[in-house]
Amino acid sequence: MSTRGRITAAVADSTGAPFTIAEVEIDAPRADEALVRIDAVGLCHADLQARTGALPVPAPLVAGHEGTGIIEEVGSSVTALRPGDRVVLTFDSCGRCERCRAGAPTQCRHFVSRNFTAGTREDGTPRLWRGNRPVNGNFFGQSAFATHALVTERNAVVVDSELPAHLLAPFGCAVQTGAGNVLNVLAPPAAAPVVVIGAGAVGLSAVMTAALEKRTVVAVDTRDSRLDLALKVGATHVVNAAREETDEAIGRLLGGAAPYILESSGSPTALRAGIRALATGGILAVAGTRQAGDTIPLDVMDLVNGSKRLIGVVEGAARPHELIPQLVALAERGDLPVEQLVTTFPLTDIAASIEAVESGEVVKPVLLPV
Repeated sequence: MSTRGRITAAVADSTGAPFTIAEVEIDAPRADEALVRIDAVGLCHADLQARTGALPVPAPLVAGHEGTGIIEEVGSSVTALRPGDRVVLTFDSCGRCERCRAGAPTQCRHFVSRNFTAGTREDGTPRLWRGNRPVNGNFFGQSAFATHALVTERNAVVVDSELPAHLLAPFGCAVQTGAGNVLNVLAPPAAAPVVVIGAGAVGLSAVMTAALEKRTVVAVDTRDSRLDLALKVGATHVVNAAREETDEAIGRLLGGAAPYILESSGSPTALRAGIRALATGGILAVAGTRQAGDTIPLDVMDLVNGSKRLIGVVEGAARPHELIPQLVALAERGDLPVEQLVTTFPLTDIAASIEAVESGEVVKPVLLPV
């Protein structure tokens, strides 16, 4: 592609506007970029937050950050990707700052700008256009609610897998985040109990991962349907937070406080309950958010005297090029039953997919562009 090409995408023309299907133009890949034909892309809460303005993302916007597809073209300086490669797309990082060089790309000093606020390449140029009007085509370095996307080697992970595209897509964010929090952050020893608050796609991915070893796994949610699903994918116990006090129920099930907790719901109320349920010396990983500015009151005396550790975690503290292939291999063996989470929709039915996930009818919508 030597000049701009025409693609189909779901575009939010302004903050708060719905996603509508439109034709846009996409730049030819630059030296460090690759053009990907998108076969499937998951719908995540961050996409909805970007549309509503809960995340500071410029519009007009093409969202989508759980893409998978086939490399069609690569720039002259790209060495790790080749036309024909199957890739799972994930978050962007600079690769140059001290955190990236230390092997912690989720802590990239430029994470917010590269994934949310800039809306352009690093040099300020757009990737997508409608006529002469730039469109934000840089959401998570991919903007995958489209038939094609421009990416870099940093956020395109080659996978050799027979899994269908609609099952591969969620590994770029939801599965990686849930599994990574268990493996990289909580890192519970064998047989130690794990509590997961929030049984969405991230939380259920964490439940699956925690259940890979024989242990007590407690899932907490306010929907019985999600709790039933949690039991299907590995939870040993469930708590409906709409009917029980979360910390009291966890204490009863475990015979005491919880040493390892993941909070993935984004509810400040749920986070407070998780802190109360946390054992002395325990660790609580916080992965869920709802909107910028959310706060909670904190009992500092309890935090200090209990030596409780709270840690905010982006994308499961993953190194995607290592973790995603490992998780895909687990899914291929049947150890991560991601098929239990996924419902497919055509990209043209993006409004229906949003309604389904907001109502709780589905866990992980995956959009099919063609």
